[in-house]
Order: sequence, then structure tokens, then C-alpha cells
Amino acid sequence: MTEPLLELRGLHKSFGGLTVTDDVSLELRQGEIHALIGPNGAGKTTLIHQISGTLAPDAGQIVFAGEDVTRLSLAQRARRGLARSFQITSLLPGFSALENVALAVQARSGSSFRFFRPALHEAALNDQAMAALTEVGLERRAALPAAALSHGEKRQLELAVALAMQPRLLLLDEPLAGTGAEEAERLMRILGELRGRYGILLIEHDMPAVFALADRISVLAQGKVIASGTKDEIRADPVVRDAYLGDEEAA
Repeated sequence: MTEPLLELRGLHKSFGGLTVTDDVSLELRQGEIHALIGPNGAGKTTLIHQISGTLAPDAGQIVFAGEDVTRLSLAQRARRGLARSFQITSLLPGFSALENVALAVQARSGSSFRFFRPALHEAALNDQAMAALTEVGLERRAALPAAALSHGEKRQLELAVALAMQPRLLLLDEPLAGTGAEEAERLMRILGELRGRYGILLIEHDMPAVFALADRISVLAQGKVIASGTKDEIRADPVVRDAYLGDEEAA
């Protein structure tokens, strides 16, 4: 068996007397969608912060593509192919969708693009940016300012920004939150199409979406992984049903 794309080894994180990540270990394989579920306050977003590099763990290791990245910065991890998406506030509302993605291409490539220079004048950047927009179905919205996009389209744009960084792993924190049924369906279709090309760690409260998309699922409760396995294994686990799924279990 090939080595995992991402491996968490005994991660701990506390804030004062509150333990929010308690000996968390899990593996994510290349090309799979691995969902991380659990009740509010379980520590899911704190765990994503540690993986992305915005928050340092107190103990444990984060191994990405065979390299210990535990002490690397967010930027260093991004250069190695680890991208976090769906942080809506990171978009530049007055810039077009194309310009938002072109800035991400520039950050990755180190081209001569300048922040206040119109992105549409940089053909090399914009060809790559348009490819990312096309991948998420936003090519016809490229010229619109980010502020004019719908909530779901902003989610798609954040994903395009992440894809422009040429990642190997995407960390997606509740990508369907706040979307309507049509937007959620469109995002699920896009994520399904990315399976096999990227590793995806998905935090999501929409259980039907989780069970439709995920190859494997880990369940976090009070900072601990209480179960990890296939969809069928998670459905059948009595501890998981009692701790979290209950009536929310997908059919």
C-alpha cells in the first residue's frame, strides 16, 4: 500500500484548561474524499487550522506527502501543495472573479504581476486563471466582481482560487454552508468531479452530502476521533450513532 498523502499522528491542542484536539490520528489517501464529521464544538475547525498551518499543535506530527510539515508555515505548506478553501472573506470583492484567481496564480508562480495592476493585462496569468474558473463552472462569470456573485458562486470562486495554487490536498471547511438546494447540488457535482485528482479533507454538517461524497469518514467528538472507516462502517457503528448521527443519518 502506498503511503498516505496526509497523516496526523497524535495531535494535541489546548487553550488554557480546554483540550480541543485530543490525540488525533488519521490518514488521508491520495485522490480520496475523506469527510470529518462531528457535533459543533468537536474541534473540527481547530484541526483544520493545525493542518493548514494557521495554528501550531502542542504535540504530535503532521506528515504531508511523506514530509513532516508540523513546524512549517502556512505559506511553506501551500508551496508543497496543501490548500485551504471556502474562506469567503479572503476574496477581494472589488476585483473580478478572474482577477481573484489570477492573483493566486501569481502567488504560486512569482510572475511580475503587481497587486494594483489590472489582471486582464497579464495573459499568462489569466490563461491559467480561466482554466481554474472553467473547472468550477464559473467561466461565464469571469468578468464580474466577486461582490456580485451569489453565495454559492463565491464558494465556487474560493475553490477556483485554491485550484490555481496547483494543490495536492484541499482542506474544505463546510463548503455547502449557507447554500440553497441548487447551489449545493452544483458544488457537490464539482467536488465529485475532483475526486481522484486531489486529496480532499471535507468538514460538512450536511449528512446526505457527506454520505454521497465521502470515500471514508472520521468522526470527531470532544476533540477525539471516535471512529474512522467506510461509509457503511460509520453507519453501522453504534458509538457514532449515539454520539452524532442519530436522526441525521443519511439514508
